[in-house]
Amino acid sequence: MTSIAAPTARPSWSLKLLAAGLVASVVMGMWQMILEAIIGDGFWSPVVYIAATILRGLQSITAPVPFHLLGVILGLMGHMMNSVIFGLIFAYLIAPRVKSLVGQIFAGIVYGVVIYAVMWFVVVPLVDPVLLNLNAFVFFLGHMMWGVALGAINHWAAARV
Repeated sequence: MTSIAAPTARPSWSLKLLAAGLVASVVMGMWQMILEAIIGDGFWSPVVYIAATILRGLQSITAPVPFHLLGVILGLMGHMMNSVIFGLIFAYLIAPRVKSLVGQIFAGIVYGVVIYAVMWFVVVPLVDPVLLNLNAFVFFLGHMMWGVALGAINHWAAARV
């Protein structure tokens, strides 16, 4: 017996779908930066640690992390670019299978947790170990918040495409 998968409607490309990844990156980024400032690594530590992927001299930076103009610019660019890419993957591959707002938020949370696990345990130790100086629990919660924002905004954006 053969089974035929039900087709899922894919959203057409839209700036609104890009906005989901961008806004989610700001939600997560501000959470991480504020909490790292309170914890003691410094407000700029998340973005400077991200930039250390390219600016290898930043791998040896110590806390509290000072403002580093190029590091902040590259870190923000890297974080937002990755968020948009992962947001579009979500919009095209996951969201069409989940129609409700609550379902998309839940799917976004799961997606964020999977991204966290792959980043924290596989990618970061290999390419940017200084990022492991961030608080793992705050980073985990940040990815969950990213998923909430991604799911909610994607649901709103897809309804208006």
